[in-house]
Amino acid sequence: MSKRPLEYLSIDEIHVSKLNMRHGRKAPNIDDISPSVLKSGVLKPMLIRREGENWGVVAGRRRLFALRRKQKETETLQEAPCVIMAPDDDAAAVEASIIENVGVEAPSEMQQYEAFASLARKGRDVPEIADYFGVDDRDVKRILALGSLAPGIRKLYAAEEIDASTIRALTLATKAQQEEWLRLYQDDESRAPMGRQCRAWIAGGAVITADKALFDLADYKGEIASDLFGDFGVFASADAFWEAQSRAISERIDACREKGWRDVTVMERGAFFHSWDYEKRPRTKGGRVFVEIRHDGTVTFHEGYVTAAEARKLKTAGAGDAKKAGPAPVRPEMSAPVADYVALHRHAAARAELVARPGVALRMMIAHALAGSALWQLRPHQCRTGKEATRESVEASAAAASVEERRVAVADLFSKHGFAFEGVDPNGDDWRLCAIFAALMKMTGDEVESVAAIVMADTLDAGTAAVEAALHVTGAKLGNWWTPDEAFFDLLRDKRAINAMVSDIAGETAAKAVLTDTAKAQKAVIRDRLKLSGGEAQSAWLPAWMQTPPRRLVDGAGSPPADQWDRIASLFETSGAPARAEEAA
Repeated sequence: MSKRPLEYLSIDEIHVSKLNMRHGRKAPNIDDISPSVLKSGVLKPMLIRREGENWGVVAGRRRLFALRRKQKETETLQEAPCVIMAPDDDAAAVEASIIENVGVEAPSEMQQYEAFASLARKGRDVPEIADYFGVDDRDVKRILALGSLAPGIRKLYAAEEIDASTIRALTLATKAQQEEWLRLYQDDESRAPMGRQCRAWIAGGAVITADKALFDLADYKGEIASDLFGDFGVFASADAFWEAQSRAISERIDACREKGWRDVTVMERGAFFHSWDYEKRPRTKGGRVFVEIRHDGTVTFHEGYVTAAEARKLKTAGAGDAKKAGPAPVRPEMSAPVADYVALHRHAAARAELVARPGVALRMMIAHALAGSALWQLRPHQCRTGKEATRESVEASAAAASVEERRVAVADLFSKHGFAFEGVDPNGDDWRLCAIFAALMKMTGDEVESVAAIVMADTLDAGTAAVEAALHVTGAKLGNWWTPDEAFFDLLRDKRAINAMVSDIAGETAAKAVLTDTAKAQKAVIRDRLKLSGGEAQSAWLPAWMQTPPRRLVDGAGSPPADQWDRIASLFETSGAPARAEEAA
């Protein structure tokens, strides 16, 4: 271009070319060059090209504006030295404009986009554009990514009405999402998301980048959106990510247990692991693993910690006796309210079974008389619990109704013999005792057994090994007496136990998929499988705690019914015991 002829043209015939990098922007600041142009004119020629009947300035926009000011102030026609380009050399014109303008003022991203896009349209590929400006290929791709934006969004960005973080987020959006975002922006009663909120809005929740995955991305079936403005791609579906991430976390937990960590606690998603609330301890001294899961997908396994409260208990229990430290204890899988709930329902079922088998009840009563128990002072059992919902659940159960029905029948027996039966009431009245004795003397053997069964049922202590023995010997099917109800689900808290229930009723794959979900969400899976939405279970499923014999859900964890059964299991032969119960009845 330096060999082209120099010509002087009237500035009235010259305008800013559309190929100029700063075409369409507000008038430039020319205060720094205006005095020199006013005094000596323009010495450096402008680069122009024929555009229609006039000339377009490709490089030299500020000089043109300075000459226009001079012409206005001096009221004399101004001419400018010009180098004329070939009219069809658009790519060279764009390059010349960029060279001219980059040295004056750093262009905006939209100006860079217009320049890069112009070069791309003229046949320049990404490496050529990057090499020309001395930038990375990725920088060029980032700028060209703005071309995927709706024209309305690019216009807002060029006018600086939206910021860079928002425009970069919108490059991840589909055309439909861009149109919806524009609708929200233009709606006076709505508010379009900006910045990080915009990224989260596009991703359908928290923004989760590909580096957070514990699983192999090559095996991931979902979509990962490319993010040219970030180091990693973004998961298009948060739900699909968490399903895959949960399975990977479950595998890591299995690996921890294989390494010897008996207790692994999965924290609620979003809960922080504050190190000052925990104490470092090896697994041989009670330490366990805490799995911290952040909403952005980050998962951290904190090995060898106990809570501050647990540390105090361990220090108290093991003070001065370090040699007795055995394997790390496993937290009970049942909270006190859950254990109370389960114990009382199992007790209710055992009473119902004894009432139906007077022979068994009589034998158990004799055992009570010989060995004694906490209740064998002829005190009736009372449903004592700190949870009103538990009491109402037990009293409304089929087991309680069955016992009450038998009690009414026994009262009728006594009425036939002139005595008003009021149940077990040890008030020490000798006359009352003799009256009961006289009535019993008039009854047949079967009738006496019915009375004995009611007495035994009313004096059976809840939460004891005797309850488990009665259930085992009678071959009780607790599904006849109990179904999962609202009180049961409300009391469930331990996520390990809940996840084990999910695995039992929905399968191991489903359990792993919801491992990191809240306890509430996992209980919803159980409810859905049981079809509990109508209020009653439509399935014969029973949790391990409510089976005969009871089983624990978490290996090594404390489980009162399972612990009681373990104590006495060796006393009974599993096969044949229910048959002997029938014979005794």
